[in-house]
Amino acid sequence: MTEISGAELTIDLGAVQANYRTLQSHLAGAELAAVVKADAYGLGLGPVVRALTETGCETFFVATAAEAVQLRGSESDANIHVFNGPLPGEEAAFLEHALVPVLNSLEQVQNWSAYCTGIGAPGLADIQIDTGMSRLGLEAGDVARLAGSPELLQSITLDLALSHLACADQPDHAMNNEQLAAFEAGAGPIGAPRHSLASSSGIFLGTEYHFDMARAGAALFGLNPVPGNPNPMRQVIRIQGKILQVRSVDTHRSVGYGASHQATRSAKIATVAIGYGDGYLRALSNAGTVFIDSHEVPVVGRVSMDLTTLDVTDVPDGLLALGQPVDFAGPLNPVDRIAEQAGTIGYEILTSLGTRYQRHYVGGEGNSA
Repeated sequence: MTEISGAELTIDLGAVQANYRTLQSHLAGAELAAVVKADAYGLGLGPVVRALTETGCETFFVATAAEAVQLRGSESDANIHVFNGPLPGEEAAFLEHALVPVLNSLEQVQNWSAYCTGIGAPGLADIQIDTGMSRLGLEAGDVARLAGSPELLQSITLDLALSHLACADQPDHAMNNEQLAAFEAGAGPIGAPRHSLASSSGIFLGTEYHFDMARAGAALFGLNPVPGNPNPMRQVIRIQGKILQVRSVDTHRSVGYGASHQATRSAKIATVAIGYGDGYLRALSNAGTVFIDSHEVPVVGRVSMDLTTLDVTDVPDGLLALGQPVDFAGPLNPVDRIAEQAGTIGYEILTSLGTRYQRHYVGGEGNSA
């Protein structure tokens, strides 16, 4: 069948595998789990998980029970942990699909324990400790109450005590050491056999943060876990739009919605078939840059749902034909750079990728998906 698409997204599964091996090489004896929530950060759950499994990854974290059930449908042997834990009424699904809930409050602990007691079977679970983020997890008082009520854990088989670092991408931030100390103090009374604290950036804080398991997400998909330093990760995605039209614009003529850009010289404007409907954020209006071959060109005017306009005045005419590929993300324009231009983080760029791309998977086992 002929492929028809205005924009293409190439996902290098070989690069995902290389990034997994790079991160694993920093862990002395600790297991590296993969965080694949939000459809593997927008890159496709099935192909990404198959590629990681091929590389030796055995444990995966997702956010919700629905994501976990989807993952279980393609990976029957994986260890699947669910960050949000079970909402009321979801307990049976966790046991049916062999999912490990992360219990984030005394109420979740009590509900999970009561359910497992009711069916007469112990349920595997993790317990999250809030070490300073004030999101999910047991506070110090909750940990003390749990330690003083061992009956709550009689029907629960603990796997991990875990927490999450707030400032791991800032290695000199005082909160890193504070959270490490709080985690060590809280994890002991819980009595879980294994501990996990570091995510992608936390791996680079030092071995004292590694414990028994690290959980990598963004770095697997090419984002820089050590901002301000060279990125040790390989780039994973390439996004290409295609030129639909090139026109000449006279001085002071406006471009796009809201007349937010006016030409200050006689210019050539290329309109490309990609927009915020494809995840190229509207915040990149009059701020982003893209590449045509090796030529960097600015986004001018507002990014609209389906179209983006570029000032291509300085690009040779031979590179401006109908259908000419334009690199919106790629080797010269990594995701972290795009995020900086948009005033956001690379996570949002990846998870905003739309469904209209013609997706191409290269490298790794998952390229047949």
